[in-house]
Amino acid sequence: MDKLIKNAVLIIITLLIVIEISAQGIVVVRPKEIDDVLINPGKGFTTFQCFNGDYEPYAKGGIRESGGRFVPDCYTEHVSYKVRENFVNIDYPQTTVAYFRINWSFLEPEEGEYNWEFIDSLLATGEVRNQRLLLRIAPFSGSIESKGKKDVPSWFREKIGPTNRSSMPHEFWLFDHNNPLYLKHFGNLIREFGSRYDGHPMIEAVDLSICGQAGEGVGLNFLHENVRNGLVKAYTASFQKTPLIILPRDDKTEINVYHIAKEHGLNVGWRLDCLGDMFGFRDTWNHMFDYYPQTIVQSMQAQDAWEKAPIAFESCWTMKHWKEQEWDIDYIIDQSLKWHISTFNNKSSPIPEEWRPKVDSWIKRMGYRFALRKFTFPKVAEQNSKMFFTSWWENKGVAPIYREYTLAIRLKGEKVSRILPTDANITLWLPGDIIYDNAVFVPLDMPSGEYNLQIGIVDCQSHEPEVNLAVEGRDAEGWYSLGQIEIK
Repeated sequence: MDKLIKNAVLIIITLLIVIEISAQGIVVVRPKEIDDVLINPGKGFTTFQCFNGDYEPYAKGGIRESGGRFVPDCYTEHVSYKVRENFVNIDYPQTTVAYFRINWSFLEPEEGEYNWEFIDSLLATGEVRNQRLLLRIAPFSGSIESKGKKDVPSWFREKIGPTNRSSMPHEFWLFDHNNPLYLKHFGNLIREFGSRYDGHPMIEAVDLSICGQAGEGVGLNFLHENVRNGLVKAYTASFQKTPLIILPRDDKTEINVYHIAKEHGLNVGWRLDCLGDMFGFRDTWNHMFDYYPQTIVQSMQAQDAWEKAPIAFESCWTMKHWKEQEWDIDYIIDQSLKWHISTFNNKSSPIPEEWRPKVDSWIKRMGYRFALRKFTFPKVAEQNSKMFFTSWWENKGVAPIYREYTLAIRLKGEKVSRILPTDANITLWLPGDIIYDNAVFVPLDMPSGEYNLQIGIVDCQSHEPEVNLAVEGRDAEGWYSLGQIEIK
């Protein structure tokens, strides 16, 4: 009997709350969550040396690996390629980030004369394909014999003279990186790069590269301190708006890089280029157990970097190779999520079909994933007055969104629509619950009538929706309808 009375009281209390809210004229909305894979900016898989829909190499100016092999690359002449209808990827997720590595020799074919047309063409193509660029400029990618395509620029080779490989501190160095001419000329390229592109809306991030084959940092520990610091400062001084990420290589260098970045007031992210290695190189050592955890926590002391700057990963070989080697995909995914992954480069290599459900689940948790849990607003609002609202969100991903967007409310009527921006800083929306209560002003000239109240995360300039939410209610324009409001 006591239990029945208790339940009856709970029911009455619940009804009273609903009645109280109704009497106050407050609309309460609890959007229904969806489980879809969302294609959102700055997160998920990336294409590599190509864009969505490409199915022949777009390798001009860089290198491309696909299916565990190198596709022939081209650095100066045009590469023809085919594009699938509607830019659809086959056996590979759709992406919002295209990762390109471009050789120094391609960007500065003559001393002081820079070939920015190629990067400009990539940016233009990315806009059409709905992909921003993650860019790395590599000192070189191949061999001295390549004569300016994979080697350093020919004019620079003439300045420094031939290289005796046996005298180099590292087998992958094609020249002495401690030569003062390298600090001067490669540093100049980085400064010019930053001067032209820092803050460009179509560049997601710049991969900080200062030495080694493909710019992967091999031999960083052999760089003299002035060279290492000078090149790092060339990046941090030149890229104050566009995020920088760095590939860890050795203890001393990475701590130094973060220290320099902090001096410049910058937040630097990092990337790992051998995600998935489970004894692929040696039987007694691998990246997943013996290098990455120790480097992130001990060497770099960067386990919290994800809160302010993006974390990117590249596959060791490809996922196809992981499958062939029978590596533990669940462990690899779990570790990447623990490290707060936002983007993953599988080198545009096909995903094993049987792993696609795991990949879809992985993408859902990469980066950010915003679900609107509850939203309240008044049933009636007046012109030239504040319209108060409350909202409860959940970021179900493992990282924040790093690019600034505007959380906005749209009042959509039959003849008139108005967008009312809020001041929410969604870059601070870390994983977990977010409570954001505020008010927007209803314009004085807003016509009286009934409106559909909608919400969206929009571009700061155009106010067009950019971010898909993990809830139902999205219309064709990308706004989410929450209910009706009357303007008086």
